[in-house]
Amino acid sequence: MLYRFREAQSIELGLSKPKERRPHLASLANTLDEAEKWRRDVIREISRNVSKINDASLPEAHIRDLNDDINKLLRAKNHWEDRVLQLGGPDYKKIGPKMIDHQGKQVPGNRGYKYFGRAKELPGVRELFETQSNATTKSKQNNRAELIKHADAVYFGYSDEADDGELLEYERQVTEQRILKLRSAHDATLSDDSSSNESDDSENES
Repeated sequence: MLYRFREAQSIELGLSKPKERRPHLASLANTLDEAEKWRRDVIREISRNVSKINDASLPEAHIRDLNDDINKLLRAKNHWEDRVLQLGGPDYKKIGPKMIDHQGKQVPGNRGYKYFGRAKELPGVRELFETQSNATTKSKQNNRAELIKHADAVYFGYSDEADDGELLEYERQVTEQRILKLRSAHDATLSDDSSSNESDDSENES
């Protein structure tokens, strides 16, 4: 209360400017600079709340309220990013950092609602995540078992030779050609030896 009184007094004396309030609707921003400014303002507020929600001394009710606020601010951030794009700015949904979004964990069926920090450990929430994790693990195991069940000799490549008749025919032709070449070479060698022997015999008779 004392801080607020001093702040009001400072504004009245002209020592400081009144804090500008963020528009409730992003569509009220008419310039790109204004939309960029309020987007940054929302991100700073989200970061502060994400830091607070990890405080071990916070009561359960405060954690739930903080988590709700973070989700509302995330929706507001999306609206401001849409407005920035409409005013000719960059598409932050494609190029912007996702660190804040990735810190939150989503339960299927909750329409994008995420849990941050100690909110993940709240009664009922932890059980939802455990159920989700078990279902995912079981689904992966079932998928693997189903794949193995339908795998046959063709899948493992044992029947490639039986199915690929063209390859076998090509191998047969190559083998026959090699055998013919070897026989031809062998016959040529025998013919040369025979001719050499006949020449020697003729010289001896002379």
